[in-house]
Amino acid sequence: MAKHAAVLDVQEVPTHPLNWLMLSLQHVFAMFGATVLVPLLTGLNTSVALVASGVGTLIFLAVTRFKVPTYLGSSFAYIAPIIAVSERWGVEDALIGGMVAGLVYGLVSLLIGYTGAAWLLRLLPPVVIGPVIMVIGLSLAPTAVNMAMNGA
Repeated sequence: MAKHAAVLDVQEVPTHPLNWLMLSLQHVFAMFGATVLVPLLTGLNTSVALVASGVGTLIFLAVTRFKVPTYLGSSFAYIAPIIAVSERWGVEDALIGGMVAGLVYGLVSLLIGYTGAAWLLRLLPPVVIGPVIMVIGLSLAPTAVNMAMNGA
């Protein structure tokens, strides 16, 4: 089996316009699934999700002083809770739950900022987080394919 070198290393910047284009398209495809599919699955407004993810990304970039190039999209982890709460108590309560989760994330990020991340890495090591993210994504892949094929 042939070993391929990485297109770019962590600190490298694309020099050829075609590399910029290909990496940008890869990023758009990755973000599009999260940002559009989650609202479709939960019955929420896709436009609101796009605006919120854009504003959230701009805030994140400003806070990190543009040192961490990333895009913040919707989280697949909240699909089941949003659907369950929406069905039982209504969409408004599901959105309030999302806001509370965001506030908790903010508080934890402040705590990490002051104390460091060592305690968090002991609590949630990468060997645990990686598979959880993979299971969420892979378990939702058939739903995404089904929705795409049926025009949902």
